[in-house]
Amino acid sequence: MAIINMVLQGKGGVGKSLMASLLAQYYLSMELPTVCIDTDPVNATLAGYKAFKAIPLDIMNGGDDVDSRQFDKLIETMLELPEETQLVIDNGAATFLPFCSYLAENAIFDLLKEQKQVVRIHSVVTGGQALLDTLSGLSSLLNNFKGTLITVWLNPFFGPIRIDGKEFEEMSIYADNREAFEAVIKIPDRRKETFGKDFEQLLSDRLTFAQAQNGAAYPIMTRQRLSMIWRDIETALTLANL
Repeated sequence: MAIINMVLQGKGGVGKSLMASLLAQYYLSMELPTVCIDTDPVNATLAGYKAFKAIPLDIMNGGDDVDSRQFDKLIETMLELPEETQLVIDNGAATFLPFCSYLAENAIFDLLKEQKQVVRIHSVVTGGQALLDTLSGLSSLLNNFKGTLITVWLNPFFGPIRIDGKEFEEMSIYADNREAFEAVIKIPDRRKETFGKDFEQLLSDRLTFAQAQNGAAYPIMTRQRLSMIWRDIETALTLANL
């Protein structure tokens, strides 16, 4: 069976493409067959990584509606995946509502499960001003896709993920839906003046952690810090059993 990883969140600029890239790097590091698809018509970030050979697929018809032909092509790709393949789909904020509506309307997850494909939803919750918006996006996924496990990625880059002193696992959205969560992954929150700037440069260059280590593009201390970040991320993903 193949495993289909969908990165979904209605709020833009919170790290969806980052999560998709980390998933792809993790699976490739384990030498698993990995296919990446970028359905974001506005910011095709995942497709910008040459290492992933991501397939750009515009599933919109130029307006607010899904292009059924392109969407059906995406579903056929999912159904034809070879055994043990990891598919990573990065979906943009602009297509979040129509994409999710089409998935629900056509009972796509039921179809995939009937065909013995494993479906995983990945969503991002971030701190700062976008905290409530990302929690709202997560709530929408919980309500519309009951029975499909969700992995939550906590991205502290914009600030602490906390409401009234409560961490994510203490919030009602987690307590009331505990059985719906497959895992909670916390992105490392290291010193922004050093580790953070190095990480931002890596993302801007659209390079993987492996490329940073194997090339001479970065100074040795930058490579050292990036290596430490990757070890933290790799450990978190391994513990999540993804």
